[in-house]
Amino acid sequence: MHGQMMDMPLLISSLLQHADRYNGESEIVSRLVDGKVHRYTYREAHARTRQFANALLNLGIMPGDRLGTLAWNTHRHYEAYFGIAGIGAISHTINPRLFPEQITYIVNHAEDKLLFIDETFIPLIEKLSPQLPTVEKIVILTDKTDIKTSLTNWISYEELISGQSDELKWPTFDEQSASSLCYTSGTTGNPKGVLYSHRSTMIHTYTAAMPDAFNISVQDVVMPIVPMFHVNAWGLPYLCTMTGAKIVFPGPAMDGESLCQLMKAENVTLSAGVPTVWAGVESHLKDKKLKLPNLKRIVIGGSACPDSMIRSFEIDHDVEVAHAWGMTELSPLGTFNTFKPKHVALDRDAQLAFKGKQGKVLFGVEMKIVDDEGNELPWDGKTFGDLLVRGPNVLTNYFKQTEPLLIPDTEKKGWFDTGDVATIDPDGYMQITDRSKDVIKSGGEWISSIEIENTAVSHKDIVEAAVIAVAHPKWDERPLLIVVKKQDAILSREDILEFFVGKVAKWCIPDDVVFVDEIPHTATGKILKTKLREDFAGYNISSA
Repeated sequence: MHGQMMDMPLLISSLLQHADRYNGESEIVSRLVDGKVHRYTYREAHARTRQFANALLNLGIMPGDRLGTLAWNTHRHYEAYFGIAGIGAISHTINPRLFPEQITYIVNHAEDKLLFIDETFIPLIEKLSPQLPTVEKIVILTDKTDIKTSLTNWISYEELISGQSDELKWPTFDEQSASSLCYTSGTTGNPKGVLYSHRSTMIHTYTAAMPDAFNISVQDVVMPIVPMFHVNAWGLPYLCTMTGAKIVFPGPAMDGESLCQLMKAENVTLSAGVPTVWAGVESHLKDKKLKLPNLKRIVIGGSACPDSMIRSFEIDHDVEVAHAWGMTELSPLGTFNTFKPKHVALDRDAQLAFKGKQGKVLFGVEMKIVDDEGNELPWDGKTFGDLLVRGPNVLTNYFKQTEPLLIPDTEKKGWFDTGDVATIDPDGYMQITDRSKDVIKSGGEWISSIEIENTAVSHKDIVEAAVIAVAHPKWDERPLLIVVKKQDAILSREDILEFFVGKVAKWCIPDDVVFVDEIPHTATGKILKTKLREDFAGYNISSA
């Protein structure tokens, strides 16, 4: 027997319709590529998005067509998010920090019909355009019509939507229809596409806006620092639209000074980004002795947040830090670190230490840790194993790959292997200890590279640190610490190794330290350990 409720599909277009009707006066503020600040309301955004959608329909765009975006966080990119998905096409966000060869690969793999690009990326697309046979037209996200470019098949965004009607009844279709396409950063091999549905996006939106996650309401002013080309800005454009929160898009200026200036000017209450971005904000606030009086909470994800950064924001700046974890394959959020009543009762130091965990799962995601044979391991906060997940927001297979991705064997059947190694405590709080390919196995014991890296960057003279395993004749593998120190800092190998004493187990202390000017990163800002392992292949740590 079925329930007798209305059969209305969960569609992304309903978010913007709701925002227009009930929170139409809330603002969307953008700092554009040229540095100017643009502001309008959800009601105006909805009208322009309908104009944009009509333009797409007049170009012959059909449901299921992929349309690529190579753009910063701005109002025009926001309109593309909703306009493309609203007519049943697929918004394919492209990470401009990928290698040009990877960008070419994913545009061709996705078979993008149109490209929407910011002016910043014109030189890049001029070079790549001859290699993009499926792209029929390039739309430059600007109001300019006199741009000097070798591109011949381009039109400005404002010219595209000019004269289009803002009357449109958003179509209704199956909620399982694809809505957006994001590719992994491709640290090994070609990037892989994750195809989200309207249903998965809407479920993620409901869940991620709740108090035990982003906790967003119409009273908030939210700045998504995480790029819209990085797993849909962790879902924030959808969350803010659903709740009616004011959005502040920072555009391409991602340095600490620019972000702080905009947060202060627009009274931002909540923001989200990766640790490297927050390091820049933290440094600017400290150097200039500034405060952000309206900023109440920041969400840090993408990689583990150092304990020193958590303490700095919480103690020095009175800003609550929430640790989160997710993956492109999860829509993307999987866990959020918010307190249970027992944690509220802890003393301040214990609370801050606890914030280092990635948190408990959001509704709609299940997780477990297993050993190499797939046997489930205990949730004791000490035993670590491979982290597996499943749920309605978890992919089944990568775009255009027909072979099943979910683990087929008996013990792991129906689960997705995240590639992370983690512990889970008795209260269900998960903590990433490493990537399975990065964990260091020394004399039968596992050493967490994340713990060592976070300890290293808590040193006042260390800017960034990475740990990799190198071969050892007795212990199989031992940790090598690679460090970027502050400019003009006087710091020796012995100083750093002494700093670890009493902070980690003695056998976890690195065997050697190497100073470098720069550590390589992936397109999403994570440390590129494949390159480090290549650079330090054959390093003789036994003679250190």
